[in-house]
Amino acid sequence: MTNYLIVPGLGNSGPEHWQTYFQNSAANFSRIEQADWDTPTCDDWIKNMDAMVTSYELSSVVLIGHSLGCSTIAHWSAKFKRNIKGAMLVAPSDLEASNYTFPTKGFSPIPLDKLSFNSIVVASSNDIWVSLERAKFFAENWGSEFINIGDAGHVNVSSGHTNWEEGLTILKKLG
Repeated sequence: MTNYLIVPGLGNSGPEHWQTYFQNSAANFSRIEQADWDTPTCDDWIKNMDAMVTSYELSSVVLIGHSLGCSTIAHWSAKFKRNIKGAMLVAPSDLEASNYTFPTKGFSPIPLDKLSFNSIVVASSNDIWVSLERAKFFAENWGSEFINIGDAGHVNVSSGHTNWEEGLTILKKLG
């Protein structure tokens, strides 16, 4: 059985967010909780993530990242080099862009190492937190399949992504 671990971004994913919808869709979906959702430190997030990932058989784990959660996965992969089943990286925020002024520590620069597992980057053509070109750049460097889902904003509640069935369909490509 695949164990799906949800990796939210800054502020966590609220009750209407597609990550919460995924989590509530089946018993084998769990959320990686963090102590500080609003002023995160990368080292804390990846250590906490590694503790949860390693509590499962690695070959059964698929990570589901959104926004800052995608950078968290890239940092975790670069540091721990664990070989998991896969990861879906949705709307990876460009922390190096001038408009990204959130109080995060240690997430930038974004690692560009090839991920040691299958991955898919899902991006939107009108996301204010990452250009389509940068999302493609991340996917190429990470060795990820790239999927452009069109004008979908930041693929969050404000862009209408609540019960995101298309996302569940994409996720099935990873197992």
